[in-house]
Amino acid sequence: MALGHEKLDVYRLSIEYIAWVYKKANDLGEIHRHARDQWLRASQSIPLNIAEGNGKSTIADRRRYFEIARGSALECAAIQDVLVVGEALDKKESRERKIELDRIAAMVSRLGGTSYHVKESIDPYRHIEFDPDPDPDPD
Repeated sequence: MALGHEKLDVYRLSIEYIAWVYKKANDLGEIHRHARDQWLRASQSIPLNIAEGNGKSTIADRRRYFEIARGSALECAAIQDVLVVGEALDKKESRERKIELDRIAAMVSRLGGTSYHVKESIDPYRHIEFDPDPDPDPD
């Protein structure tokens, strides 16, 4: 007998991801203990929140847990970046696992009825030249 969440592809994918995290975490040295501990917590949060969200009866409750699971998947991707920079994780392997995390995030978003996309406007970052005297003369 399988429970409802165990039938979800996203749940099974998140369990596969966490199995990989456990293997990698065992190889991390003491210098990376904070990232390792946070990575383990964040990766565990993905399937745990998928399971709990799937058991909720109201749409708002389901969405809340699925959003937490999505946030944890994105947090895992950021932790992988930290470990790559700290030379504790291979960049190519991290990139491959980030594809899985992106897929998990998209799948959980669909379960929660929200869209998942990354987009940032560059307008706030543009350099605007300020002219304190806006009249047309060249002074």
